[in-house]
Amino acid sequence: MNEPISRRPPLPKKPFNPTSVMLSAWLVILWLIIFDLDLSFESLLYGMNDIVEYFSRYRTPDFSELPRYIKLLQQTLATALWGSALALVVAVMLAPFAARNLSPNPLTYRIAREILNFLRAMPDLLLALIFVAALGLGPLPGALALGVHTAGFLGKFFSESLERVDAGVYEAVAATGASRVQVVMYAGWSSIQREALGYILFIFDRNVRMAAVLGMVGAGGIGLALLDTLRLFNYNESAALIIVLLLAILTIDYLSTWLRGKLN
Repeated sequence: MNEPISRRPPLPKKPFNPTSVMLSAWLVILWLIIFDLDLSFESLLYGMNDIVEYFSRYRTPDFSELPRYIKLLQQTLATALWGSALALVVAVMLAPFAARNLSPNPLTYRIAREILNFLRAMPDLLLALIFVAALGLGPLPGALALGVHTAGFLGKFFSESLERVDAGVYEAVAATGASRVQVVMYAGWSSIQREALGYILFIFDRNVRMAAVLGMVGAGGIGLALLDTLRLFNYNESAALIIVLLLAILTIDYLSTWLRGKLN
């Protein structure tokens, strides 16, 4: 016999639909941005013709000096590569001391953490200006700036990965009589090898982009050549340099994504 309708449990409440709330919040944030930055759509529309006219100057790239562009690109890639290598060396040395479960004492842990925080807080553009003033123009200041800045990120990534390794792995290696260095090497780094390689690829991918930007402040490479052509209003050559740089960045990005997918 069917149960009377009055005795049946009530239907569950209709789930909350956050769409209207999210849309309202997005509109409020958009209005705050426009109000705080004093954006004028009238000025933007008025300047559209100037924007279109400016970009039209890049419509005929000049590849007559392509071998020189490739050489400049190689310099930029070398800056990113050696900057990443420097960051890797510094991060590998500091990361075990910045990992709570591997640092010998709280003071060492705090010092290592603050060093990594300082390295991350120093913008690579500012570091490049400092190194250019100290060492002169060229790729060396760019490599040093990238290495110092990104060492803070790699060190943080590595230390947090080392902290996530199961304590039993460290205890098992330590029980064999291994020293602290051996515990870090055979229990720590071997456990996060795949994750660490992914971080290194990410940092290198990022450094390639930044190496071109740092070239504009005197750190050599394709960025410095691009700045010179812009100063001379040589837009055809600027367009060619931009295309060469974009193709290189896209290629490296696809290769990095493919390698990270293989690692995962």
